[in-house]
Amino acid sequence: MVNNQGTEMISIDHVSFRYPDQDRYALSDVSFKVYNGEWLAIVGHNGSGKSTLAKLLNGLQYPESGTIQVDRLVLSEDTVWDIRKRVGMVFQNPDNQFVGTTVQDDVAFGLENQGIPQAIMEKRVHDALQRVRMSEFLNQEPHHLSGGQKQRVAIAGIIALQPKVIILDEATSMLDPIGRKEVIETIRQLKDELELSVISITHDLDEAAQADRIIVMNQGKVYREGTPMEIFQLESELTQLGLDIPFSIKMAKALEMKGFHFPTLYLTDKELVDALWTLHLNK
Repeated sequence: MVNNQGTEMISIDHVSFRYPDQDRYALSDVSFKVYNGEWLAIVGHNGSGKSTLAKLLNGLQYPESGTIQVDRLVLSEDTVWDIRKRVGMVFQNPDNQFVGTTVQDDVAFGLENQGIPQAIMEKRVHDALQRVRMSEFLNQEPHHLSGGQKQRVAIAGIIALQPKVIILDEATSMLDPIGRKEVIETIRQLKDELELSVISITHDLDEAAQADRIIVMNQGKVYREGTPMEIFQLESELTQLGLDIPFSIKMAKALEMKGFHFPTLYLTDKELVDALWTLHLNK
């Protein structure tokens, strides 16, 4: 768990935002921080403001009021390109992210745009693909890959640019369970190895359970903030907001009604299986 007294990587301070064609604010007086090396999940139903936050964090939109700082840079038209070098985004549909004819061409695309020398670019491409376990697909055409593999290549393209923050904007929502697991495991490994800050924008609380901290958005405001364990205690409130608690927690509660007794909530399937195995051994 990340210590919240650590180094601030992102600071959102009293940010409000309204789209030009709407009367209602998409974000209203939102404040929170993201710390270096932390995995923060931002969850909420459609229209809660979480996707607007992703656009603001990458400078695709600018706040109507309030300030956003990334690595001590205040977001503005003057700093947006420096901020984008620090923040990489992985989007929802992997098919919409490919621009190269091969995997290595696609990973190299962002580096070419930055004018990185050829020798350095080749090394970064190979290192990034190795980190996401896609080196063997170097010359593969992207459309032949599975959904999970495509997202891992998209992540490699971001990693090659050496950002300090990765934003996953509903990046696993179109994947099957295997692809979703591949992407989450890849991100967790990269976060730890490279000391990245990760922000998951998602409505999937199973994905959010992997995070160090969760922010629940509702109607453009921060509704709740806490550890996954703290947030998932709010089962009825989350349901009222249109969110669903992780399967492992629902299963644990169903098992408790059948006479099983667990000392705590279990946030992942593996934790629940380990707990059941421990109960079996202690019989």
